[in-house]
Amino acid sequence: MAIITVQNLKKHFNLEAGFFARFGRFVYAVNDVSFTIGKNETYGLVGESGCGKTTTARLLVRMYEADEGKIFFKDGTDVRSLQRNDLRHYRQKVKYVFQDPARSLNPRMSVAEVLLSGYRASGAWPRGGEKRAREEAAAILEEVGLVPADLEKRPAEFSGGQRQRISIARGLLMKPDLLICDEVVSALDVSIQGQILNLLQDIRSRRDLSFLFIAHNLKVACYFCDRIGVMYKGKIMEEDDAAHLYRTALHPYTKLLFSTVSAEGGPQAGRTVAANNLEADDAGAEAGCAFAARCPLADGRCFAEDPPLQEAAPNMDGEKDGGERPHLVRCFKV
Repeated sequence: MAIITVQNLKKHFNLEAGFFARFGRFVYAVNDVSFTIGKNETYGLVGESGCGKTTTARLLVRMYEADEGKIFFKDGTDVRSLQRNDLRHYRQKVKYVFQDPARSLNPRMSVAEVLLSGYRASGAWPRGGEKRAREEAAAILEEVGLVPADLEKRPAEFSGGQRQRISIARGLLMKPDLLICDEVVSALDVSIQGQILNLLQDIRSRRDLSFLFIAHNLKVACYFCDRIGVMYKGKIMEEDDAAHLYRTALHPYTKLLFSTVSAEGGPQAGRTVAANNLEADDAGAEAGCAFAARCPLADGRCFAEDPPLQEAAPNMDGEKDGGERPHLVRCFKV
């Protein structure tokens, strides 16, 4: 069963800001993105900073409103049409964990207040009131590796990894179906990254939970995810099962990301492979493959035509069996 289905999602922003900015020059942060996340599945969106990963995630919870496309939740609920109470209920079932817990956790609140403030405003507040809610919060803290006594502390008293555990606990409190993890380990030491990833794996197993996992490090995503979509300039350039992608990557951009991680290593590898090439383009001026200007294989057709995202030829992906989803790639050279 699909927890969330995204179809042809688009979002553009004005290229210039301010009162005197010219209107009509746009950049597509998300440009015709489609994917599905099943029950108890982890789908990864991977790419350089500025490729549209976070914008896509924020469209799912309607922090931004999409310009085009559809988002369906579970039984076919049209997310873009939800209003007020229905939207609030949806956001209880799709929770967002931000990259920087130091900024997403109010330093003036205790951990108990951080966890319970949103819970209190929701329609899921328990019948037992404050006492029952604190018991649930204490149980959630234990689930993420902290102790009930931490409810009385403030976020500044914790390390970066512990703060991220608090952020995860806040997301879990209302028993969501989908947890969006936006670069949740990118700011942590490598050893702490492993602890958080293992914690999320355990939570997924215990709660039968689905994840949208956003990362710039392709190797981290391959370790944690079931399926990965590689994004560049608002488009998914390649999508495949994580267990195969590191061996069967076909798109030149995916290969570039893997080679960069191997060469540089460390938690920041892959974040800015070539940041100078990520400038926005006029939407009306875009033609051809988004990656053509950086691709060593590009020819005239690549600059003139936009390749579709389509299934790779079977003989190029011989490791798959009939039960797995197809390997998709957006490239004329494959």
